[in-house]
Amino acid sequence: MPVDVAEQLSSIGLRVSREAIQALLSEMTKTRASPVQVCERLAVLERNERDQRNLARRTATATLGAAKPLDQFDWTWPRTIDRARYERLCTLAFVDDGHNVLLRGQPGTGKTMLAQNLGLLALEKGHSVRFSTLAAALTDLLRQESLPALERRIRRYVQPDVLILDELGYLPQDVRAADALYNVIARRHERASTIITTNLAYKQWAQVFPSAACIGALVDRFAQHCEVIDIDADTWRGRDKPDPSAPAPRRKKR
Repeated sequence: MPVDVAEQLSSIGLRVSREAIQALLSEMTKTRASPVQVCERLAVLERNERDQRNLARRTATATLGAAKPLDQFDWTWPRTIDRARYERLCTLAFVDDGHNVLLRGQPGTGKTMLAQNLGLLALEKGHSVRFSTLAAALTDLLRQESLPALERRIRRYVQPDVLILDELGYLPQDVRAADALYNVIARRHERASTIITTNLAYKQWAQVFPSAACIGALVDRFAQHCEVIDIDADTWRGRDKPDPSAPAPRRKKR
């Protein structure tokens, strides 16, 4: 009875599909490849399969959501935006250096889309990523009922190579939330990269966390090594809507 090579390879831990192994063996047989060549091709197949599974797992953990491709970002829409600086960020040197990124602009100007695309690039380069709105992350931390549980949950936001916190400034937070955010930012300081999107200048962050004593220290740590992209633009969401002040189009006479 002939040996089922694909089954044997699966039994020792190879993740390549049976179909892929059979196709490879058929091709190698036809080309009279050497055993070394067969092993080399099989190793490449296995590495690609593992890389794809690893990327899928890290993408699921990142919770980036549905991100529009970067080529759909209309760079001509904002009145001002430093495209060259953003494209330098796409090299991910800031991740290697443990530096931060601030994407700042009014709602609907593409901050989240630009942040998500940096996250996708980081995933493709093998980095771990986590995306969350700031409000959801702080709610997640503050619902923990004990200090050990809080410590375990904080690691979820401290450990990733890239942490993306979306929409700082949209919902007010209390002192406990400010302390939790400071805890995360301080632990990541100069070690891992944090990307924040907001519509507020640094001096306005205290408005989100009224009476929180730690906001000055939080801003100092986050801003120390931070690339800032300011987007001056009207909201994208309304750009395709008709101007109510414009005259109505004339109907053609029949």
